[in-house]
Amino acid sequence: MERPGGAGSAGPRAEEPGAWAAGGPGGPGTGTGTLSGAAPGPARAGIAGLSTPYRVLAGAVMVVVGLVTCVHLAMVFLHVAPSNTLSKEGGATIDDWIYPEFEQNWKLFAPNPLQQNISVHVRAEIVDADGDRRTTRWMSLSAEDGEAILHNPLPSHAHQNELRRAWDFYVNSHDDKNRSTGSRGALAEAYLRRIVMLRLGAHDYGGTVDRIQLRSSARRVQAPSWSTEKIGTQPMYRLLAWWTVSTTDLPEGGVAAAGAAPGEEAHR
Repeated sequence: MERPGGAGSAGPRAEEPGAWAAGGPGGPGTGTGTLSGAAPGPARAGIAGLSTPYRVLAGAVMVVVGLVTCVHLAMVFLHVAPSNTLSKEGGATIDDWIYPEFEQNWKLFAPNPLQQNISVHVRAEIVDADGDRRTTRWMSLSAEDGEAILHNPLPSHAHQNELRRAWDFYVNSHDDKNRSTGSRGALAEAYLRRIVMLRLGAHDYGGTVDRIQLRSSARRVQAPSWSTEKIGTQPMYRLLAWWTVSTTDLPEGGVAAAGAAPGEEAHR
Protein backbone atom coordinates (compact mmCIF):
# COMPACT_ATOMS: atom_id res chain seq x y z
CA MET A 1 0.00 0.00 0.00
CA GLU A 2 1.48 3.35 -1.07
CA ARG A 3 1.66 6.44 1.13
CA PRO A 4 0.03 9.67 -0.06
CA GLY A 5 2.57 11.69 -1.90
CA GLY A 6 4.72 8.67 -2.64
CA ALA A 7 6.09 7.57 -5.93
CA GLY A 8 2.67 6.60 -7.19
CA SER A 9 0.97 9.80 -6.07
CA ALA A 10 -0.37 12.03 -8.81
CA GLY A 11 0.12 15.36 -6.94
CA PRO A 12 3.44 17.14 -6.77
CA ARG A 13 5.41 17.14 -3.57
CA ALA A 14 5.55 20.33 -1.50
CA GLU A 15 9.32 20.41 -1.71
CA GLU A 16 9.48 20.11 -5.46
CA PRO A 17 10.02 23.21 -7.57
CA GLY A 18 6.80 24.68 -8.81
CA ALA A 19 4.70 23.06 -6.08
CA TRP A 20 1.58 24.91 -4.97
CA ALA A 21 1.74 26.64 -1.62
CA ALA A 22 -0.95 25.83 0.90
CA GLY A 23 -3.76 28.08 -0.12
CA GLY A 24 -6.66 26.53 1.67
CA PRO A 25 -8.77 23.48 1.01
CA GLY A 26 -9.48 24.45 -2.57
CA GLY A 27 -6.04 23.34 -3.71
CA PRO A 28 -4.63 24.34 -7.06
CA GLY A 29 -7.99 24.38 -8.71
CA THR A 30 -9.30 27.25 -6.64
CA GLY A 31 -6.90 29.87 -8.04
CA THR A 32 -5.90 31.08 -4.58
CA GLY A 33 -2.43 29.57 -4.45
CA THR A 34 0.85 31.08 -5.65
CA LEU A 35 4.01 29.55 -6.95
CA SER A 36 6.63 29.44 -4.22
CA GLY A 37 9.42 30.41 -6.65
CA ALA A 38 7.75 33.62 -7.96
CA ALA A 39 7.86 35.93 -4.91
CA PRO A 40 7.88 39.64 -6.03
CA GLY A 41 10.80 41.90 -5.00
CA PRO A 42 10.40 45.07 -2.87
CA ALA A 43 9.02 48.19 -4.62
CA ARG A 44 11.61 50.84 -5.45
CA ALA A 45 11.21 54.14 -3.60
CA GLY A 46 12.41 57.70 -4.24
CA ILE A 47 14.10 58.71 -7.47
CA ALA A 48 14.85 55.07 -8.27
CA GLY A 49 11.10 54.45 -8.59
CA LEU A 50 10.72 57.09 -11.33
CA SER A 51 10.87 56.42 -15.01
CA THR A 52 14.13 57.15 -16.84
CA PRO A 53 13.14 60.62 -18.19
CA TYR A 54 12.03 61.78 -14.75
CA ARG A 55 15.19 60.41 -13.13
CA VAL A 56 17.26 62.43 -15.60
CA LEU A 57 15.20 65.56 -14.90
CA ALA A 58 15.44 65.14 -11.12
CA GLY A 59 19.19 64.63 -11.37
CA ALA A 60 19.59 67.78 -13.48
CA VAL A 61 17.55 69.83 -10.99
CA MET A 62 19.67 68.63 -8.08
CA VAL A 63 22.86 69.50 -9.96
CA VAL A 64 21.57 73.04 -10.71
CA VAL A 65 20.46 73.57 -7.10
CA GLY A 66 23.84 72.35 -5.86
CA LEU A 67 25.74 74.69 -8.18
CA VAL A 68 23.61 77.71 -7.23
CA THR A 69 24.10 76.91 -3.54
CA CYS A 70 27.86 76.69 -3.97
CA VAL A 71 27.98 79.97 -5.91
CA HIS A 72 25.84 81.72 -3.29
CA LEU A 73 28.01 80.51 -0.40
CA ALA A 74 31.14 81.60 -2.28
CA MET A 75 29.69 85.07 -2.95
CA VAL A 76 28.68 85.56 0.68
CA PHE A 77 32.09 84.38 1.87
CA LEU A 78 33.91 86.81 -0.45
CA HIS A 79 31.55 89.61 0.63
CA VAL A 80 32.22 89.22 4.37
CA ALA A 81 35.85 88.11 4.11
CA PRO A 82 38.72 90.59 4.39
CA SER A 83 39.72 92.28 1.17
CA ASN A 84 41.61 89.91 -1.13
CA THR A 85 42.50 89.48 -4.78
CA LEU A 86 39.25 87.73 -5.71
CA SER A 87 37.03 90.23 -3.93
CA LYS A 88 38.90 93.15 -5.54
CA GLU A 89 38.74 91.77 -9.09
CA GLY A 90 35.13 90.60 -8.83
CA GLY A 91 33.83 93.31 -6.53
CA ALA A 92 31.10 94.50 -8.92
CA THR A 93 29.86 90.96 -9.55
CA ILE A 94 29.81 90.18 -5.82
CA ASP A 95 27.88 93.36 -5.04
CA ASP A 96 25.33 92.65 -7.78
CA TRP A 97 24.73 89.21 -6.28
CA ILE A 98 24.58 90.30 -2.63
CA TYR A 99 22.67 93.58 -2.73
CA PRO A 100 20.01 94.17 -1.65
CA GLU A 101 18.45 90.82 -0.72
CA PHE A 102 21.49 89.12 0.83
CA GLU A 103 23.20 92.06 2.48
CA GLN A 104 25.21 91.12 5.55
CA ASN A 105 25.15 93.40 8.58
CA TRP A 106 27.13 92.42 11.66
CA LYS A 107 26.17 95.40 13.84
CA LEU A 108 23.83 93.19 15.87
CA PHE A 109 26.83 91.13 17.01
CA ALA A 110 29.28 94.02 17.30
CA PRO A 111 30.75 95.00 20.66
CA ASN A 112 28.63 98.18 20.52
CA PRO A 113 25.34 97.35 18.76
CA LEU A 114 22.95 100.09 17.67
CA GLN A 115 21.45 101.74 20.75
CA GLN A 116 19.60 104.65 19.16
CA ASN A 117 16.35 105.21 17.35
CA ILE A 118 17.06 107.60 14.49
CA SER A 119 14.31 109.31 12.50
CA VAL A 120 14.61 111.69 9.57
CA HIS A 121 12.45 114.85 9.41
CA VAL A 122 11.88 117.34 6.61
CA ARG A 123 10.25 120.73 6.23
CA ALA A 124 9.71 122.64 3.02
CA GLU A 125 9.46 126.22 1.85
CA ILE A 126 6.39 126.53 -0.37
CA VAL A 127 5.73 129.20 -3.01
CA ASP A 128 2.02 129.58 -3.83
CA ALA A 129 0.42 130.93 -6.98
CA ASP A 130 0.63 134.53 -5.70
CA GLY A 131 4.34 134.24 -5.02
CA ASP A 132 3.94 134.15 -1.26
CA ARG A 133 6.28 131.94 0.72
CA ARG A 134 5.59 129.87 3.80
CA THR A 135 7.40 127.12 5.66
CA THR A 136 5.72 123.86 6.60
CA ARG A 137 6.05 122.11 9.93
CA TRP A 138 8.58 119.36 10.44
CA MET A 139 7.30 116.07 9.07
CA SER A 140 8.74 112.71 10.14
CA LEU A 141 9.50 110.64 7.06
CA SER A 142 10.62 107.75 9.27
CA ALA A 143 7.21 107.77 10.99
CA GLU A 144 5.52 107.37 7.60
CA ASP A 145 7.72 104.36 6.88
CA GLY A 146 6.89 102.92 10.29
CA GLU A 147 3.16 103.25 9.63
CA ALA A 148 3.56 101.48 6.29
CA ILE A 149 5.45 98.60 7.93
CA LEU A 150 3.26 98.22 11.03
CA HIS A 151 0.91 95.21 10.80
CA ASN A 152 2.09 94.57 7.24
CA PRO A 153 3.14 90.90 6.85
CA LEU A 154 5.05 91.71 3.64
CA PRO A 155 6.47 95.24 3.96
CA SER A 156 8.33 96.62 0.98
CA HIS A 157 12.10 96.89 0.94
CA ALA A 158 11.77 100.63 0.19
CA HIS A 159 9.74 101.30 3.33
CA GLN A 160 12.19 99.33 5.44
CA ASN A 161 15.53 100.50 4.11
CA GLU A 162 15.41 103.19 1.41
CA LEU A 163 15.36 106.28 3.64
CA ARG A 164 17.51 104.71 6.36
CA ARG A 165 20.23 103.68 3.90
CA ALA A 166 20.13 107.07 2.17
CA TRP A 167 20.63 108.86 5.49
CA ASP A 168 23.46 106.51 6.49
CA PHE A 169 25.04 107.13 3.08
CA TYR A 170 24.90 110.89 3.66
CA VAL A 171 26.22 110.73 7.25
CA ASN A 172 29.11 108.45 6.29
CA SER A 173 30.18 110.76 3.47
CA HIS A 174 30.01 114.03 5.48
CA ASP A 175 31.60 115.33 8.65
CA ASP A 176 29.83 116.77 11.71
CA LYS A 177 29.54 120.13 9.96
CA ASN A 178 27.86 118.52 6.93
CA ARG A 179 30.91 119.02 4.71
CA SER A 180 31.63 116.35 2.13
CA THR A 181 34.57 114.15 3.02
CA GLY A 182 35.08 112.54 -0.39
CA SER A 183 33.94 112.15 -3.95
CA ARG A 184 30.72 110.40 -2.91
CA GLY A 185 29.40 113.37 -0.93
CA ALA A 186 27.65 115.05 -3.86
CA LEU A 187 26.10 111.73 -4.87
CA ALA A 188 24.79 111.17 -1.34
CA GLU A 189 23.19 114.64 -1.28
CA ALA A 190 21.51 114.17 -4.66
CA TYR A 191 20.23 110.72 -3.70
CA LEU A 192 18.77 112.01 -0.42
CA ARG A 193 17.12 115.03 -2.07
CA ARG A 194 15.40 112.86 -4.68
CA ILE A 195 14.01 110.50 -2.05
CA VAL A 196 12.68 113.43 -0.01
CA MET A 197 11.05 115.06 -3.03
CA LEU A 198 9.49 111.72 -3.96
CA ARG A 199 7.91 111.56 -0.49
CA LEU A 200 6.78 115.21 -0.56
CA GLY A 201 5.19 114.65 -3.95
CA ALA A 202 2.62 112.41 -2.25
CA HIS A 203 1.20 115.42 -0.37
CA ASP A 204 -0.57 118.57 -1.52
CA TYR A 205 0.91 121.69 0.06
CA GLY A 206 -0.95 124.11 -2.21
CA GLY A 207 2.14 125.36 -3.98
CA THR A 208 5.54 124.50 -5.34
CA VAL A 209 8.38 123.27 -3.15
CA ASP A 210 11.24 125.72 -3.56
CA ARG A 211 13.57 124.65 -0.73
CA ILE A 212 13.81 121.77 1.72
CA GLN A 213 15.63 121.27 5.00
CA LEU A 214 16.37 117.96 6.71
CA ARG A 215 17.31 116.97 10.20
CA SER A 216 17.72 113.76 12.14
CA SER A 217 16.44 113.02 15.62
CA ALA A 218 18.39 110.45 17.62
CA ARG A 219 17.05 109.03 20.88
CA ARG A 220 18.92 106.49 22.95
CA VAL A 221 17.05 103.30 23.73
CA GLN A 222 15.78 103.19 27.30
CA ALA A 223 17.54 100.72 29.58
CA PRO A 224 15.48 97.65 30.59
CA SER A 225 13.59 97.71 33.87
CA TRP A 226 16.00 95.31 35.56
CA SER A 227 19.06 97.43 34.68
CA THR A 228 20.56 100.03 37.01
CA GLU A 229 22.03 101.97 34.07
CA LYS A 230 20.79 105.54 33.73
CA ILE A 231 20.27 106.56 30.11
CA GLY A 232 19.00 109.91 28.92
CA THR A 233 16.40 109.62 26.16
CA GLN A 234 16.13 113.27 25.16
CA PRO A 235 16.41 113.74 21.37
CA MET A 236 19.63 114.90 19.78
CA TYR A 237 19.19 116.73 16.48
CA ARG A 238 21.46 117.05 13.49
CA LEU A 239 20.29 119.94 11.31
CA LEU A 240 21.23 120.27 7.65
CA ALA A 241 21.30 123.50 5.64
CA TRP A 242 18.45 124.50 3.34
CA TRP A 243 18.66 122.93 -0.11
CA THR A 244 17.20 124.69 -3.13
CA VAL A 245 15.18 122.25 -5.21
CA SER A 246 16.16 121.88 -8.86
CA THR A 247 14.56 119.95 -11.69
CA THR A 248 17.06 117.14 -11.19
CA ASP A 249 15.69 116.60 -7.67
CA LEU A 250 12.12 116.05 -8.87
CA PRO A 251 10.87 112.52 -9.47
CA GLU A 252 9.38 111.88 -12.89
CA GLY A 253 5.90 113.45 -13.00
CA GLY A 254 6.23 114.98 -9.52
CA VAL A 255 6.33 118.76 -9.73
CA ALA A 256 4.58 119.99 -6.61
CA ALA A 257 4.07 118.90 -3.11
CA ALA A 258 1.41 120.19 -0.67
CA GLY A 259 -1.32 120.57 2.15
CA ALA A 260 -1.05 119.53 5.70
CA ALA A 261 0.38 116.07 5.61
CA PRO A 262 -0.08 113.22 8.09
CA GLY A 263 2.85 112.65 10.38
CA GLU A 264 3.69 116.35 10.81
CA GLU A 265 5.08 117.39 14.12
CA ALA A 266 3.68 120.28 16.12
CA HIS A 267 7.04 121.95 16.75
CA ARG A 268 9.00 123.88 14.19
